[in-house]
Amino acid sequence: MGRAFEFRKARKMKRWAAMSKAFTRIGKDIVMAVKEGGADPDANARLRAVIQNAKAVNMPKDNIERAIKRASDKSQGDYKEVLFEGYAPHGIAILIETATDNNTRTVANIRSYFNKCNGSLGTSGSVEFMFDHTCNFRINAEGIDPEELELEMIDYGAEEVFVDDDGILIYAPFESFGSLQKELEVREIEILSSGFERIPQVTKALNEEQIADVEKLLEKIEEDDDVQNVYHTMQE
Repeated sequence: MGRAFEFRKARKMKRWAAMSKAFTRIGKDIVMAVKEGGADPDANARLRAVIQNAKAVNMPKDNIERAIKRASDKSQGDYKEVLFEGYAPHGIAILIETATDNNTRTVANIRSYFNKCNGSLGTSGSVEFMFDHTCNFRINAEGIDPEELELEMIDYGAEEVFVDDDGILIYAPFESFGSLQKELEVREIEILSSGFERIPQVTKALNEEQIADVEKLLEKIEEDDDVQNVYHTMQE
């Protein structure tokens, strides 16, 4: 098993921990997908992927449809994806993905979290290079041989395929998302969810006291409504 497997295992229990937060994230993803490619899922691959993710976290169908309708309204504000980079105490690199309709507010909030927790907000590119930007697909494992699938999907960018309790996971570089999504759909393989993750190339072990210092900052960041995902180099 490779780094993607270990990363997934460590984060699994933390991902989408609060259902209300998950719905908020999905709602923003729907707005961005509709604004980018329209409200018809059949013609909008990004929207199809978001709808799959909404179903994966048991978001009611009515909620999904309402979110798409609201996103189609020209008066609906748009969200901009903004990446923040910095350091927590003890040299832990942090990468923060946000979706915001008010960048001034988001910058001020993120900076305040770092300042209050003895961290430092960095400049663009200061830590992003420490993480591999990947895409992933979770598919229904029924009737599929993972090893055979891995061999077939290599041509479309797949780098790692493994089985967990939720199905078969396929990991690939960020740039391979479109080609993998298209091939899985052509083969009529059920996509349960998909997404993007940033896997740290190297992690750092800390003692319990140091971990508490870093987690104090992580908790503040993760509670912010504009934050979609947080990645770090602390060993879990």
